[in-house]
Amino acid sequence: MPSGRRRVTPVRVGREVRRDRPLPQLIRKARLDDEGQQCVQVRLSAKDAANPAARALLDTEAGTALQLQHLLGDTEFAALFPRIVGYELDAAEPFLLYDPPRGTPVARIHVMSATDQDVLTRDLMLALCLLEGQGLVPRDISPNSVRWDGAKVQLWGLESVTRSGRPRRPWGRTPFCPPEQRRGEGLADSRDAVWSAAQVLYQLVTGRPGPADRTPPDLAEHRRLDRTLRDAFAPRAADRPTPAEVLDLVKPGAASRVRLAVPPDETRPHHEAFDEALRLKRAAPAGRSDGMARDDGEVLCPYCLETIQLDLTKLFVTDSRMQYKPLDLAGITNPVRRTDIMRGAVQKCTADPDFPEHFIPVPYLTYGRPLTVAMVGQSSTGKSHLLTQMIAAITDGGLEPYGLKWQSVNPEQHARFVRERVQPLRNGKVLDHTAALGLDDFARFVESLLITDARGQVRPVAFFDLGGEDLVRTDAALRFLLGVDALVFVVDPALALPLPQLDHARERWGVEVNRDGDLAFGTVLDRLPKNGPYVDVPAAMVLGKADLLRFQPPVDRWLTRPPAGSLDPALMREESRDVHGLLRRHAGQAWLRPFDAIRRCTLHIASATGGQEDQGRYPAGAGPRRVLEPLVALLAMHGLIQVPGGAEALAVGDAPALEAVPWDEAGDSRRRPQDSRGLKGPRSPRDPREGNIGERLPGPGTGPPGGLPLGRQPRPAGHRHERRRALLRARAGRGTRPGTGPVAVGVRRGGGTPERRAHRVPRR
Repeated sequence: MPSGRRRVTPVRVGREVRRDRPLPQLIRKARLDDEGQQCVQVRLSAKDAANPAARALLDTEAGTALQLQHLLGDTEFAALFPRIVGYELDAAEPFLLYDPPRGTPVARIHVMSATDQDVLTRDLMLALCLLEGQGLVPRDISPNSVRWDGAKVQLWGLESVTRSGRPRRPWGRTPFCPPEQRRGEGLADSRDAVWSAAQVLYQLVTGRPGPADRTPPDLAEHRRLDRTLRDAFAPRAADRPTPAEVLDLVKPGAASRVRLAVPPDETRPHHEAFDEALRLKRAAPAGRSDGMARDDGEVLCPYCLETIQLDLTKLFVTDSRMQYKPLDLAGITNPVRRTDIMRGAVQKCTADPDFPEHFIPVPYLTYGRPLTVAMVGQSSTGKSHLLTQMIAAITDGGLEPYGLKWQSVNPEQHARFVRERVQPLRNGKVLDHTAALGLDDFARFVESLLITDARGQVRPVAFFDLGGEDLVRTDAALRFLLGVDALVFVVDPALALPLPQLDHARERWGVEVNRDGDLAFGTVLDRLPKNGPYVDVPAAMVLGKADLLRFQPPVDRWLTRPPAGSLDPALMREESRDVHGLLRRHAGQAWLRPFDAIRRCTLHIASATGGQEDQGRYPAGAGPRRVLEPLVALLAMHGLIQVPGGAEALAVGDAPALEAVPWDEAGDSRRRPQDSRGLKGPRSPRDPREGNIGERLPGPGTGPPGGLPLGRQPRPAGHRHERRRALLRARAGRGTRPGTGPVAVGVRRGGGTPERRAHRVPRR
């Protein structure tokens, strides 16, 4: 149901027809037996449902209808769109249930009064304004998708909706498809739909279709159309009016009334909290840099954490029974054959004689400093499925747009990973749970790759994937975390988010919402060393199983976004801000502990399978979405991908101009108190060396101010007059009150009084 609750009832269905000949959806009348409710069912046959593109169309239709339904509620504008009664999209034959459509398609209407034409124009533009406000562009406005009941419009064809700013794709029939859309040029724009609406109205008035690429030559003969829609027939979207501009021509002031009817944005305080968290991270001292291998060729063993280097006397290969046998290179003189054999060889690590026997692939020791990545999350959160799809995406060339190439570290290990995990998952099989470690066992990486960056530098990248029960152990099993280079924290929405649409999944899996966060997150974070107030191991938080939330803002916006061709730091921070806001608003701060504790941490939305399993299989196959973005962020933070503005700015953002400190800080000998996380807080408001607008004021004779700006402080009575006098004295160069000194003033060009031109310089 639209509320997210589940309702099970028998249904009686009528004769089935194809709704639109080129599209796969079928439609038929239906009656829900429990309440006798009449509705229509839009569905896919089992054959069509096996096509991911057909399922994507149904997902788009459902997502758009639900978004509008939640947005408009019981307002007068809700009737402009079809109303969903229920849906089931993960079944072998997915379907939607709608209230019966109102009216008839305008393709069947041959005569309409001038008054009705105005109402139809108004309603069409109202619908387009509402869609534009949500960043949506309908691409199939035609006489068949616009319905009229004599009083009001109802707009169907929601499967055609795309997001504003996405690349245009050919869609629709001539002449209702605008020229740029027909050619697939440029980016989708709300004014594309204005062309389509104008063509519908022209055909309704004249009884014939208009030209496909220009203004109708007889438009001036139809005064109402000419007055409101002349510019709507411009071949270029940039030359057409927006839906709001056309609406205000038909009914002045209506566009403003639409904007007021839309509920206010409730995400702003959560986005501000994210921005403040990044500001604090920028203010904190940077931790250790990500160095490469030592000059002597030693690297850190990922298991025993002792240093190790290549030793040709300790090499082994596997025999036909998969047992290790020593490798003697003395008789192998052919350099090509020798290199090939060593690539499949391993070296026995004896750096710690008390540690259980373990072996390291030779390429892991010969290509610079390795990069180890650990998947973190309690049992059944989807870590293994996510990692498997990450590796599958890499082998499919997913890193090539970022200038990276890959090769397996150990061909035998990689072949086993593909055979046991990638191929079954791609074939729609649910993977088994990760086996738990024994009491005396230790964590091993499950896959490792050689990644070559755009500069030709090669680094081994190894992935750890432990079971959730092992990640909450406090013994030596997690000691490997002390040497790990990157972390992927996987958030299970069923455990984190108390949203009603997740209740059925929780019931199936036998889990409940945990307001205290993931226990594995806390255990792992407690084992990591801190460098100052933050852990400085780069991390990515992933809201996994996001297909469960594919109609929930902001998940709907990101999950359908096509793969990026390059790394855009601003876009990645925007996604991080949205995920942070979703978790902060619905899950609580406990689920954001990795972001709060780790200095460089990005947040992402991903789905490893694209849908839910049914009896051990995924009905439509496992269709991953956005699985590579978390790894791309980690590789960028480690310098394998060049980032505009630098790797540091990717995670913590660029400091705004006002955040820069204009004076040398070395002169301030005093230290501010630290809060519970070790961050320096503001000085006491009673400090006589503080100004009223937050600037650090030196004492007499101290020269240039040496302290940090402090930000906004509590304001005593009369502070405005004191601040004004201080600023005027500083501006005029007359000095200040005894014991204070000059106030820092930033002067903008332009008019206004000096105190209005002064601005605060926030703390770095």
